[in-house]
Amino acid sequence: MVRGLGPTLTQFNVSGVLADPFVSLFDGTGNVVYTNNNWKDTQQAAIQATGLAPPNDLESAILRTLQPGNYTAVLSGKNSTTGIGLLEVYSTSSGLTNVSTRGFVGTGDNVLIGGFSSSGGNGSIQLIIRALGPTLRQFGVSGALADPTLELRDVNGNLIDSNDDNWKSTNQTAIMATGLQPPNDLESAILRTLNAGNYTAIVRGVNSTTGVALFEVYALQ
Repeated sequence: MVRGLGPTLTQFNVSGVLADPFVSLFDGTGNVVYTNNNWKDTQQAAIQATGLAPPNDLESAILRTLQPGNYTAVLSGKNSTTGIGLLEVYSTSSGLTNVSTRGFVGTGDNVLIGGFSSSGGNGSIQLIIRALGPTLRQFGVSGALADPTLELRDVNGNLIDSNDDNWKSTNQTAIMATGLQPPNDLESAILRTLNAGNYTAIVRGVNSTTGVALFEVYALQ
């Protein structure tokens, strides 16, 4: 299930929300697999049966069974409108091994926030979480965040771990052993074994700098 929320965020005191989200799902070759504007337009009964129907009729949802591979979900505003939105992906237990989100990192409350839930097959799961900025320039992304920082927090907002300098400053050997070390020394990474639960990762810029960043979570076991 892929959901694109906007109006619902006002209930959580988020201002400037995306009024009418539109979600597109692409396969690994860039072909459109599915799109949705208002979730009740298509698959209404099936989406409701999951218990994950968006709270607002203007919000978007796509329910699909996908073959193994790489996919991209894009959240945009209908008629090119802009605002703050929430893009969510829910999967069966055998589903996701990596989730990545690209977004603009501002200051104050306008940082890049990535949330994820883990059930953990045996009660825990090992993850590597990355925040990339300079690497994005290699892919033609302008305005990339020059020096990302990364925080990992639990469901109560308590800080579990952080990487404020660069990924080599802590756990360098262990991170390199995963083969998933960030390409640029200024980028951030956290390697942790986490119990089942809900977690939030926050990407900021060093010294309140701003720019486009990529937040990633990889499951290692």
